[in-house]
Amino acid sequence: MSSLPMQVALMLGETIAKVVPVTLVLAAVFTVLEHFWACNPGAPWWRKREIITDICYWFFVPVFARTMRIGLLIVGAGVVFNIHDADELIAFYDNGHGPLSQLPLWVQAVLFLVLSDFLLYWLHRLFHDGGFWKYHAIHHSSEEIGWISAARFHPVNLMLGTISVDVVLLMAGISPNVMIWVGPFTTFHSAFVHANLNWTFGPFRYVLATPVFHRWHHTSLEEGGDTNFAGTFPIWDVLFGTFRMPEGRLPQDYGKDEATMPKEIGGQLAYPFRH
Repeated sequence: MSSLPMQVALMLGETIAKVVPVTLVLAAVFTVLEHFWACNPGAPWWRKREIITDICYWFFVPVFARTMRIGLLIVGAGVVFNIHDADELIAFYDNGHGPLSQLPLWVQAVLFLVLSDFLLYWLHRLFHDGGFWKYHAIHHSSEEIGWISAARFHPVNLMLGTISVDVVLLMAGISPNVMIWVGPFTTFHSAFVHANLNWTFGPFRYVLATPVFHRWHHTSLEEGGDTNFAGTFPIWDVLFGTFRMPEGRLPQDYGKDEATMPKEIGGQLAYPFRH
């Protein structure tokens, strides 16, 4: 086996090896939390009708995202900065570059979180319009939202969303070392906002996205599906008029706008290209 296929195989293996323990921890944590503070009654997450589909996404998405992110960073460095040598590429990205890399790492991490969330807010709104919806509809197709639903994304949605934003910010100079802090937070928080929990955080609902905040986004378009676009900081929804958390009410029905969506991952990945 040549060195490149071997390196790719090793990278994929490392990614899966990291996903497995994280998945077990999240499963244990949210099994307990959803038992005591469920937003909606029903079967536990492991008895969801489409649990196999969500598990497939849960392992497919990290592998796909890491592969595409690295590939785009390599292409971007070559096209924008004329860097092609492997050692030069490693040195270029290792600790960031330019003015942003001179900031304390915690400041870079905060910048990364705020800037990425702002960009993703607008990209998220874009995916709710016109021809882009058919890709994002996969994420909205689940009628039983739980923590493991967090990874249900079409590759095109990932490429034009999270992956592209990460690449832009890292190419701008932010050190990849911020992922040591940002990575675990975003993984947990993404699972958290999709969890079947009735938490609103009271007056802090405007500071950090909560399960109830995001579950309103997964209701029908008439009920609240065109609101609460922020992934982490609801302030964007407050500022731009898309915030929705009715007092004394909890979201109930999900995925109704995409009732005809295939239930298995293969059909869902093909769905946008057939419509």
